[in-house]
Amino acid sequence: MKSTKADHIGKVIIVTVVVAFGLVWLAMRAIPQIKQPETVTTIATSTSASTTSSIRMTAKTSNRWESFVKPSDSELRTMLTPLQYQVTQEQGTEEPFTNEYFETHSSGIYVDRVSGEPLFSSNDKYDSGTGWPSFVRPISNESVVLKTDSNLLFPRTEVRSRYADSHLGHVFDDGPSGRGGKRYCMNSAALKFVPKDDMETEGYGQYLTSL
Repeated sequence: MKSTKADHIGKVIIVTVVVAFGLVWLAMRAIPQIKQPETVTTIATSTSASTTSSIRMTAKTSNRWESFVKPSDSELRTMLTPLQYQVTQEQGTEEPFTNEYFETHSSGIYVDRVSGEPLFSSNDKYDSGTGWPSFVRPISNESVVLKTDSNLLFPRTEVRSRYADSHLGHVFDDGPSGRGGKRYCMNSAALKFVPKDDMETEGYGQYLTSL
């Protein structure tokens, strides 16, 4: 009995040692497989973050309107006329043919009445016969934001400024076919015209190429 028990204990010890060595060997094999992906992921994440940061810094440096902070409602009521407030903040529409810019033909750009962000170029303005200033396109695709307007019986596409979030007007598909087919029908009350001769001094020199 003693011999048998000793043999049994010996076998258990041998099996335990073999299993232990096997676990150690497996662990050593697994270590590189765990570390390598972590290193690659960290480098990729770090590079991506660095690139994103660089892009954001460049954008902020080149676009001063990204840091625009919209004034409070009371401030807006002070800085805007009742009509300008109604149009930009309450999605109103001014009267046709009697507004400020529907017959303006001077060279320059049209900017947001609240923030001053560039919106349209005089080169893209045309006489649509509607009584409102009309353009075939914005000064850049990023200048405006388009939203669905369901306030009437049929849906329309509302045009808003990107940073001030001002209501500007609507865009329709009945513009000049040779110039893209769009009619950006804007409210003069939402816009401010900057003549070409004043663009450099007012900080819009980079947009002179759009004229």
